[in-house]
Amino acid sequence: MGPTRRGKGTKIIALAAGNSLPVAVAVDSASPAGCQLVEDVLAGSFLDAMPKRLIGDKAYDSDKLDEKLAEEYSIEMIAPNRRNRSKTQDGRPLRRYRRRWRVERLFAWLHHFRRLVNRWEDHVENFLGFVRLGCLQLLLRRL
Repeated sequence: MGPTRRGKGTKIIALAAGNSLPVAVAVDSASPAGCQLVEDVLAGSFLDAMPKRLIGDKAYDSDKLDEKLAEEYSIEMIAPNRRNRSKTQDGRPLRRYRRRWRVERLFAWLHHFRRLVNRWEDHVENFLGFVRLGCLQLLLRRL
């Protein structure tokens, strides 16, 4: 947990497949920007192979992140440009951004577990364990 403007907060960062099932999950402080936490999520992947593309919201619009993911992991990052930036992507890859609702559905499914909504654990390792347990339950439901 890290300090935020309102106190201590935690951010759940997840990768979802096309069917909204979790592929990777990580927990970190709510203070840093989302683009700084992508590598932690990739390290916590449930699979051996990395995805070819990642779709993120405007918080993930960073040239440094795009270059780093392309060089180290050979992953294409698709994120719409923020208002204060010039267009760096054409419209074709951004059509995939419309499917972002599938990631939001994963978070909606995770919020059915009350223990994840109300964080009662003091230690982040315990909270990450319960997040992974919730992901495991979601995966087992879909088998």
